[in-house]
Amino acid sequence: MPTVLLIRHGLTAQTGPVLTGWTPGVPLDERGRAQAEALAARLSGLPLDAVVSSPLDRCRETAGAVLAGRALALETDDRFGEVRYGDWTGRKLSELAEEPLWKVVQAHPSAVVFPGGEALAAAQARAVQAVREWNARLGEEAVYAVCSHGDIIKAITADALGLHLDQFQRIQVEPASLTVIRYTALRPFLARLNDTGGSVAGLVPPNPGSGDAPVGGGA
Repeated sequence: MPTVLLIRHGLTAQTGPVLTGWTPGVPLDERGRAQAEALAARLSGLPLDAVVSSPLDRCRETAGAVLAGRALALETDDRFGEVRYGDWTGRKLSELAEEPLWKVVQAHPSAVVFPGGEALAAAQARAVQAVREWNARLGEEAVYAVCSHGDIIKAITADALGLHLDQFQRIQVEPASLTVIRYTALRPFLARLNDTGGSVAGLVPPNPGSGDAPVGGGA
């Protein structure tokens, strides 16, 4: 029953107005570093079996904060990298909102192929496959963190909830937020979504061998 902590990177100077994508050399700004340190402090008492990151700087920095004081090496996996937005990369979101493809991204993302880039469905497939492979690699009792990007985390979460990719825009994932999914033999369970504060004491299940949903919602 692996437990995956999906962490979105902290803020950068471009987060929000610009579609950064795979642009190299975009670090966390002062706000993002503070967010990463605060998240790391929240997670400090939680044992982790691995910390895996997108190869992009903003994720590696965020993951590095989580790793501080832990006897673990940072793992990177390109499959957790940002969606390859192709010709949209580096453009202002206000400009992209005027593109005909923008409405498709909002209403029918499973059909989207970014010009010069990849399909959103392909990005979801690679990220979900990566989670499944890390689950198998680390074992049933593993608790590990993956630092990635908003659309990638939304796509993984949609898959865990059994939602069609066309519904993934209903999910919100803020910078430096924590989304937690437990994978069992029967189904995944969404334990946290877009969590930006509070205790992490209950993230490890008391009965890791069970794949059943509690009647009445549980505690």
